[in-house]
Amino acid sequence: MKRKIIAGNWKMYKTMTDGLAFLDAFVPRCHREMMEKCSLILAPNFTLLASMAARCREAGIALAAQNCHPGGEGAYTGETSLAMLVDVGVSHVLVGHSERRALFGEQDNFLNQKVKAVLAAGLVPILCVGETLAQREADAAGMVVEKQLRQGLDEVVPDGRLMIAYEPVWAIGTGKTATVDDARSMHQFIRQCLRSLAVDGKGEDVPILYGGSVKPANAPGLLAEDEINGVLVGGASLNPEDFARIAESV
Repeated sequence: MKRKIIAGNWKMYKTMTDGLAFLDAFVPRCHREMMEKCSLILAPNFTLLASMAARCREAGIALAAQNCHPGGEGAYTGETSLAMLVDVGVSHVLVGHSERRALFGEQDNFLNQKVKAVLAAGLVPILCVGETLAQREADAAGMVVEKQLRQGLDEVVPDGRLMIAYEPVWAIGTGKTATVDDARSMHQFIRQCLRSLAVDGKGEDVPILYGGSVKPANAPGLLAEDEINGVLVGGASLNPEDFARIAESV
């Protein structure tokens, strides 16, 4: 059985003290049986990356950045280059999270630049895709997600060097609930898109994560699905007990 991927996105939460306290509580839960069944990734805010790197490396937890700039060093006030991320021990980078798209206006062509730059730096991009409630109710979910994939992966051959995370934006803060069937159906669709974009069957090598309000209560059902290769956890990843329970549910 391939190991499931359990990734936590801390967004703009936790100070350095909070982050290290999380590791103090969580790392002892990373027992051998858990680590044999899943691969752990944590994406803290930028201020925590350097301080958490050594502890995460020792525990076998991969460190991810929540964002990056595709260019090299230069006059990009407020941005962080990939060379800087490599220097502090980052191995993965979130690209195109729904909040980056909605709040900061990031478009597919710019996200494509990021994907290419992350790969060129030898890191793993986690490209996030997903449709809004309006798009879903207009029966445009497939069209939207396929466009995000095709444009975000333009001139990129999908293979095991990257990951996709499906975010059902339509079910986040809308009162709507995404079911396991909803997740399975979209993951199957994404896999079909990756097959059409890849060569020599490499599309099968791309892990597809589910990122829709994952909690200890719904994680077992999601992770039991063959089409769901892992989860991208938001709020529940801030609590070491909840995050451990999700990882232990594999």
